[in-house]
Amino acid sequence: MNFGCQNMVDPIRRVLMKHPREAYQNQNSLNDKSPQLNYYGVPNYNKALADYESFTELLTSFGAEVYFLPIDDSTSLDSVYTHDPCVISNGGIILCNMGKEGRLSEPDAVKDYFESIDIPILGQIEAPGTLEGGDIVWLNERIAAVGEGYRSNAEGIRQFKALLGNLVDEVISVPLPHWAGPGDCLHLMSNISPIDHDLYLVYSRLLPVPFRKYLLHRQIQLIEVPDKEYDSMGCNVLALAPRKVIMIEGNPITRQLLEREGVEIHTYDGSEISLKGAGGPTCLTRPFLRSAL
Repeated sequence: MNFGCQNMVDPIRRVLMKHPREAYQNQNSLNDKSPQLNYYGVPNYNKALADYESFTELLTSFGAEVYFLPIDDSTSLDSVYTHDPCVISNGGIILCNMGKEGRLSEPDAVKDYFESIDIPILGQIEAPGTLEGGDIVWLNERIAAVGEGYRSNAEGIRQFKALLGNLVDEVISVPLPHWAGPGDCLHLMSNISPIDHDLYLVYSRLLPVPFRKYLLHRQIQLIEVPDKEYDSMGCNVLALAPRKVIMIEGNPITRQLLEREGVEIHTYDGSEISLKGAGGPTCLTRPFLRSAL
């Protein structure tokens, strides 16, 4: 198999990304389009390129093979966040139908690329269903949790479950809170990051009680992100392999809590490519092959 990713902690072997050189294109584009996409600030183009190179080097240093989406004028600045337009199953790619209107063209671009490298397409979420990759958390190879909120709806979750068929035993819908409203980016993965099969980083204030209890029932240890580091994306952490992660620098309390559990931490400057567009290291990457072998 040259694809397959129904877990979120085994070593990343292959990953789809989009360089900000292709997503942003130039500073004028950032100046014009960042406010339209509800960015928290306008990224600095040159610094974004440099920071992204450092981020990519971290991935490749752990053996990940990086595949880059090409420039596509039909997509927006948000296309740098390759995690969201699709979900990777062991049966092929499931193309999403984006809940954010400005990102509706991204799944087609992802489809064209995966087909060009001979990765099969399993299916696509169709309107009125919506689904975004940031709302899917694989608890193990057979169980997926999906955040139901402003980006992914009940019909999208129903279609997702139907497409997976016998590839899974269970798809759990996890209701998300209103929080900052429909214009904000709140995915399930905004509040939970698997660090190992039995260790998750969470922001429990935004997790439903039944789902949090379910995680504990499955003997998953929960590390709580402090309030003061939630807005700086302390909860958005990418597992390169079990207990080896990349996180945005500037979250020292969360880092210390992870290190106490034997987690190996690597950081990058996310001031331009993450914080302003609300997309952390998980959002910047779409692993499409994870394997312990």
